[in-house]
Amino acid sequence: MTSRDSAPAQAQPLNVLSIQSWVSFGHVGNAAAVFPLQRLGIEVWAINTVQFSNHTGYGAWTGAVFPPEQIAELVDGIEARGVLPGCAGVLSGYMGSGGTVAAVVEAVRRVRAVNPAALYCCDPVMGDVGRGVFVRPELPDLIAAQALDAADILTPNQFELELLTGRTVHTLPQALAAAAELRSRLHGGGPRIVVITSLVREDAPADGIETLAVTDDGAWLCRTPLLPLDPPRNGTGDVIAALFFGHYLQTGDVAASLSLSMSALYALLKQTHERGSREIMLVAAQEELARPSHIFEAEKIA
Repeated sequence: MTSRDSAPAQAQPLNVLSIQSWVSFGHVGNAAAVFPLQRLGIEVWAINTVQFSNHTGYGAWTGAVFPPEQIAELVDGIEARGVLPGCAGVLSGYMGSGGTVAAVVEAVRRVRAVNPAALYCCDPVMGDVGRGVFVRPELPDLIAAQALDAADILTPNQFELELLTGRTVHTLPQALAAAAELRSRLHGGGPRIVVITSLVREDAPADGIETLAVTDDGAWLCRTPLLPLDPPRNGTGDVIAALFFGHYLQTGDVAASLSLSMSALYALLKQTHERGSREIMLVAAQEELARPSHIFEAEKIA
């Protein structure tokens, strides 16, 4: 028997279908989500909904929005390779049109048809504190009506949480109540996890920022120091959704996924701040994405 014959079989990598925007310069959408997932050892099948030169926060950009029909065409091509049953999950972010929302939900349906265990993580990108709603005005209602009941995991920021629930969130009990309402609207066959990012509340110290994860089994809070990022960096929500989803697919452990993803995000933002970069330093911080040097634990609060 050769050494190759005696070597243990290698586990097959997880596969994730990620449907998001793409920018050539900088890191938002798939340009922020694909690389972190790959650094976790996950294969990513990326479908880009737009191709822009840079994110729209610069005020000017070039490129094109792709028609929603292209999503179905690309899923057709993936399915023709016979690999769709091996898709462990679908990740979506910014949806530029109502047609895109419907196309993403249909892609999730097609994946679940051949792999009922596949999970869908929806990052409901709609707006943020200080910026308000920055998508087309009809999109929040369409995402709420079509994407939520297909999603197993939802990762709104605090502004999006309030927008989706119509609730004002200033305290931890209010955040928990809003998360519980959202969980009741998620896919009934899945874990129904709500991860609230960029949580700032009155009943917490002012020198930190929190992420709250709520599940059937309880709620966990992870707190990291608040960095003076002014303006906030685009793409951070895309990174945290990808990291949390990737870790959860690998472990099924909400607390560990929250802790590892937030620890990696803090290290990424710390390097970004120290270098004075307007774009998140995704490549420079790549070792932190896979193995954070400082771990911020997730505390069980409910």
